[in-house]
Amino acid sequence: VQLQASGGGLVQAGGSLRLSCAASGGPLSRYGMGWFRQALGKEREFVAGITWSSSNTLYADSVKGRFTVSRDNAKNTGYLQMNSLKPEDTGEYYCAAISSTLLRRFPHEYDYWGQGTLVTVSS
Repeated sequence: VQLQASGGGLVQAGGSLRLSCAASGGPLSRYGMGWFRQALGKEREFVAGITWSSSNTLYADSVKGRFTVSRDNAKNTGYLQMNSLKPEDTGEYYCAAISSTLLRRFPHEYDYWGQGTLVTVSS
């Protein structure tokens, strides 16, 4: 399956963005989804994850209460709604798919990756 992330951009602190992750080449419903981000000079870190059925979600402590992960399997698309953005949320955001019914936090556990979409939050 191929993934394409979009929706990044420049936003002021306190603002919102909605990222999308469109899948092609196979049904996204077969996979759990994760969102990761990577700031300049830092390692890629887990942001949020959602199971294939949307029955369970998982968030990094740093985004809990501000970000919401969701998916629409009929549209083969996943989403990351980001509210109350902070400058420390700046980075390249990636979506990924995992062939597991369980939520995972580590990048090496994911099977497919999209290209990144850049989010820049100005103070």
